[in-house]
Amino acid sequence: MIDRIDEQRCEFPLPLKVSRHDSENNSLLLYLPLILPSKLGGYWIDPPLEKLRDVSPSSSHHGFDPESYDIMERDGEAKIYHEFFRSRYHHSFIAMDPSLGPLVLSVCLEEEENKLRVILRSILCSLHGTFSLSLFTNMPSAVELAKVHLTLTSFILQAPDLIAAFDEHRVSSNFKFGVLYQKEGQFTEEDILSNNKESEKFREFLSVLGGTIQLQGFTGFRGGLDVCHGQTGNEAVFTSFNGREIMFHVATKLPYTEADPQQLQRKRHIGNDIVALVYQEGQTPFLCDVIKSHFLHCFVVVRRVQKEEKEGGAAYQVSVTAREDVPPFGPVIPDPPLFTDLREFLLTKLINAEIACYKAEQFSRLELRTRSSLLESLHNELFSRSRCMMGDPSVAAAPPSESTRGPPEGSGGFIENFKVNTGTVQSHTSMFTTADALPPTSISHVNNHRFLNNS
Repeated sequence: MIDRIDEQRCEFPLPLKVSRHDSENNSLLLYLPLILPSKLGGYWIDPPLEKLRDVSPSSSHHGFDPESYDIMERDGEAKIYHEFFRSRYHHSFIAMDPSLGPLVLSVCLEEEENKLRVILRSILCSLHGTFSLSLFTNMPSAVELAKVHLTLTSFILQAPDLIAAFDEHRVSSNFKFGVLYQKEGQFTEEDILSNNKESEKFREFLSVLGGTIQLQGFTGFRGGLDVCHGQTGNEAVFTSFNGREIMFHVATKLPYTEADPQQLQRKRHIGNDIVALVYQEGQTPFLCDVIKSHFLHCFVVVRRVQKEEKEGGAAYQVSVTAREDVPPFGPVIPDPPLFTDLREFLLTKLINAEIACYKAEQFSRLELRTRSSLLESLHNELFSRSRCMMGDPSVAAAPPSESTRGPPEGSGGFIENFKVNTGTVQSHTSMFTTADALPPTSISHVNNHRFLNNS
């Protein structure tokens, strides 16, 4: 225990120390920083310590209008298939490439019928673009397209659902964040997690985040909290914000265990969050690496500062720290970093923080493994269903009804299939199949306006 506390000790930056004279006159000219760096490094801090200046409560606020607080998208192209393909007649192709692995290609003819919209899904990423038909001198027929080792099935009713589920597997409207309560003089994880009593000012801050709800019988997004048996406490803080549901794991509302200095019941939830809020009462800085967790990658620290009596009310000072492989994210912290109206900025900052954290190395590796597994499952499912629909006796499945059968395999060119069927069953994915032994598939550069060629 002593060694761990020693590791967490660090010197306060001398320029930021507050003189006793200033304190006695209640006119703090320089505040201690909200966050101090780790002795071992590995974190960035915003605003940087070297840029801190006078942030007294009388400083003017130069923040941005709340309308400029834009929420980041975790996957900006995840809903392109849903938006541009599902309501139109389109084709989806599957292939297994020896180098690239499973591939799923969706092609849709735009309404003006002079360009194709394409999504190509691979293990590493999804590529989306539109291409003028004038780029293609000879438009292949459906069977000719199959000869580049593509498997196509006819009118699988569930295919759009399966493809959309894969495209949108990273999209979520639910978020959960930890909330830590740090009192004056508390530097260690054990001290911070052991706080039980909530001050009036802390409860006022929680009301900025959202409303206090009873967990028993709660039907909204629960963020892993128990809503049946009371094993994670009786209350929590919850809010809805711009179409998203947010559950806060407030340390003081999670179960407290008297004989456990580490408070594992609390850390089990907060330590598995990706982003945590730290509310400070007093001038004690937060140490970047004080909370030990494999998942926590970002802390947003908020300190309440009292405004001058003539102005009344309170202001909040904000600072952010994140692991060094987390890219910067908005909204930009104003200079000085003071807020009287905090909610819009803070909730946007928290959501964007989590989305930015997913780009860190640890989560990027996890996402790549997940995407690879899901894409392989999608490919296998579509391939299996295509064989069922084509009457393969080795695959047990109910035969398709007449309403789910598509046009004959070779009925005209690829574009002609679009023209014939544009006004018919629009939400189905059209594919065909070939039994020939074909060469492997290779992907050409998109900027050469070519997608799939024989190698």
